[in-house]
Amino acid sequence: MSDKFFLDTNVFIYTFDEDHLEKRDRARALVAEALAESHGVISYQVVQEFLNAALRKFSKPLTSSDAERYLTIVLEPLCSVYASVELFHQAIEISRRWKYAFYDSLVIVSAQQAGCSVLYSEDLQHGQTIGVLRILNPFVSPSTDL
Repeated sequence: MSDKFFLDTNVFIYTFDEDHLEKRDRARALVAEALAESHGVISYQVVQEFLNAALRKFSKPLTSSDAERYLTIVLEPLCSVYASVELFHQAIEISRRWKYAFYDSLVIVSAQQAGCSVLYSEDLQHGQTIGVLRILNPFVSPSTDL
């Protein structure tokens, strides 16, 4: 299995969360590892979802300048999966087979397409394996980790 891992949008959102400090610190550590070790991957979808949340939904939204800087320094170096018809076909299949919503299925397929062995997401079923991809909630305490 690969040592590459995929980060879902919620990981990036938590890096700005001042209300959940443990989650914020864990998210920041994952993003730092992704950038430093070049093992972390995201897709175009994660970029879109994060920027939409950061510019419109954060309690203190990012300015356009700060969003552009974050895009350039953090998101752009990690983004290696882009939209394609094949990606959409595979997402439909994942959705049908595993009963995930279409957008969640796009994240799963993106992680698979990037050759990742782990998908970190708070929103998907912790511990589930789809092919060689294992879904892990990075915010679950180690004593309850699978």
